[in-house]
Amino acid sequence: MISQFPTYDINYYKHSAVSTGTQVKQEQQPLTKKQKGVILASSAAGVGTVLTGLALHKGFSLNPAKIMKTPVKDWAIFKYKPKDNAIQFKAPQIIALAAGSILGGFIGGAIVDKPNLKQKKREVLNQMLGNVLVPVGCVAAGAEIYTKYQDKIEGAMPQIKNKTGRWVSVLNKVSQKIPNAVGTLAFLGTGIYLGNKVSNFINDKLYHKKMERNIKATDFAPHVDDVCLATSMMNEDSAFGSMLGRVIPLALVVPGYQTGIAREG
Repeated sequence: MISQFPTYDINYYKHSAVSTGTQVKQEQQPLTKKQKGVILASSAAGVGTVLTGLALHKGFSLNPAKIMKTPVKDWAIFKYKPKDNAIQFKAPQIIALAAGSILGGFIGGAIVDKPNLKQKKREVLNQMLGNVLVPVGCVAAGAEIYTKYQDKIEGAMPQIKNKTGRWVSVLNKVSQKIPNAVGTLAFLGTGIYLGNKVSNFINDKLYHKKMERNIKATDFAPHVDDVCLATSMMNEDSAFGSMLGRVIPLALVVPGYQTGIAREG
């Protein structure tokens, strides 16, 4: 006798899985360009809102008629010299701008990607602590220490004496600024390292999600604001340091965007 193997109805088992409450995890579709555009715009709006408040605090007019009559070089965003009552981007201003960016990015992400709201809430804390407060705190503290002892540090650097010529003057200036450059990189690297540890701690202890994310070269890209902060704070009297600070608001759109696009995995 030839035994007959039973046949199975796949639809029955699909129906059974649903009826018994078994959850089948469906793969998410990637965010569209339009959704990402909304998140980017909302992050930029958050930065812009805080920037507007800083401009008003400095006495700049927001009247469109007055702005159009003002030379572009004298607009709040382009004016950079401290003596001209320009906005100075130090630690408090950077933290405020970052908070505006993250809030804006979260709102944009909540609108276009509501199913991943939980992940975005988690990313708010990760970004604010791990990528903003810790690195900015390290850089600001380091810059204050360096500024306090700047004359002694630069004065200890070797100088070429009893020589004349333009190249000698250039070499002496470069020698004096070496500690400045090394200090900037050291404070920034320390901040990013500690920020990464804080981020891992948050995921492990608060969210019970074990993560051991190592620092990659690309992790330094979102910290352009910290580079600008360190450079501007260590060179407060130089036009270059103040001018470089104009990049900070643009760089701070990044943490808000990262918050808005945050998803599981």
